[in-house]
Amino acid sequence: MDWDRVEGNWKQFKGKIKEQWGKLTDDDLDQIAGKRDQLEGKIQERYGLEKDRARQDIDDWFGRQTW
Repeated sequence: MDWDRVEGNWKQFKGKIKEQWGKLTDDDLDQIAGKRDQLEGKIQERYGLEKDRARQDIDDWFGRQTW
């Protein structure tokens, strides 16, 4: 499964993303609008992570999702 599924169903995934990364605001999620690179950037900003760590955290989260 690729990221296009998340982007295409962003409204459904916003809740799951907020459960994982609670520091992200609703405004952040609206601005991200399913774009993975923007999600990485916001996670970096809110959690003070390096880009590679944010990318790995998203990959881990994505891999745990049940479709």
